[in-house]
Amino acid sequence: MNLNFTAEEEAFRSEVLDFLRERLPQRIASKVRNGQHLTRDDMAQWHAILNEKGWLANHWPKEYGGPGWSAVQKFIFENECAIAAAPRIVPFGVNMLGPVLIKYGNEAQKRHWLPRILDGSDWWCQGYSEPGAGSDLAAVRTAAVRQGDHYVVNGQKTWTTLGHYANMIFCLVRTATDVRKQEGISFLLIDMNTPGIEVRPIITLDGEHEVNEVFFTDVRVPVDNLVGEENKGWTYAKYLLTYERTNIAGVGFSVAALARLKLAAQKVTRNGKPLAQDPQFAARLAKVEIDLENMKTTNLRVIAAVAGGGVPGAESSMLKIRGTEIRQEISSLLRRAMGPYAAPFIEEALQEGFDGEPVGPEEAASAAALYFNNRKLSIFGGSNEIQKNIISKMILGL
Repeated sequence: MNLNFTAEEEAFRSEVLDFLRERLPQRIASKVRNGQHLTRDDMAQWHAILNEKGWLANHWPKEYGGPGWSAVQKFIFENECAIAAAPRIVPFGVNMLGPVLIKYGNEAQKRHWLPRILDGSDWWCQGYSEPGAGSDLAAVRTAAVRQGDHYVVNGQKTWTTLGHYANMIFCLVRTATDVRKQEGISFLLIDMNTPGIEVRPIITLDGEHEVNEVFFTDVRVPVDNLVGEENKGWTYAKYLLTYERTNIAGVGFSVAALARLKLAAQKVTRNGKPLAQDPQFAARLAKVEIDLENMKTTNLRVIAAVAGGGVPGAESSMLKIRGTEIRQEISSLLRRAMGPYAAPFIEEALQEGFDGEPVGPEEAASAAALYFNNRKLSIFGGSNEIQKNIISKMILGL
């Protein structure tokens, strides 16, 4: 693989940089850069800006509203967005459900739901994990029993990211119990405003309301909201997870975080010298940078395979493992670089409009919160231990 950008790709990169300078709201970029909490309006504003430009669903086929980019263009865009401190595109509708509908949805579902994902009419969340079914999604127990032209859904989902903002949820539900557990799961689209749905907040270690529990009590869902075939949802779930795991790798976010870490290591001193000159710290910094460069190459290979019509298999699990480990190591090194200044975690400092006195360097305010929040990366989307099992089965046949 030739990793040097062509003249056309460099021209595209310049176009992306011009767009980010002109259209990325600096108020939002500042919040991302400083680790402050984004509001629903912040995320929706960036979604709308990208959609207006035609760059929102950059991995969708052109006929469904995608820009028709190559794998390299997508790579360039995501990296430059991360370096510019653009917020992450909320992934559930654009990056997860969209590809499933394009591949497995019927024409009526594509015509109705895809435009609504793009224009922001629907805010989607993901109903996969349950209290007894996290990485082992085949163990889901939320039941959907067909009654005429509706399914009646009962059960519970958990760790539902941004579910308190969502008006729609795509769910894995059990529609058969007398078969192998993977063969009795279906994929349903559920309106969050349907009677019988309750959302309860879960407050995370960084003080943020990001995830939730969702309860379903006799929730009636039209049969038309079944994606694909009944009891074939396991196939669709695995297809979706390959996209989620590749996105969790977060190459662009790691590039931006590493640049921030390097800057902090030059500003902070130990024994009268910049921390970057400390042999132990410098060795860990060099190792994580080498790992990141290796992951960039793997990420390009996977994206190229997808662009050529393939579906990432074991590669997405590899990216998920290494990507999350790298992001965790970078946040750990930043916290270490801040030393005692990372200890006094002030949740209010991560809110817009905080006017208190800063404690230590500007990177210190979010260092602990970022470290805590990134602990989840190796768990959600399928724990890293599960990913190692997937790799061993797909590549080694074990």
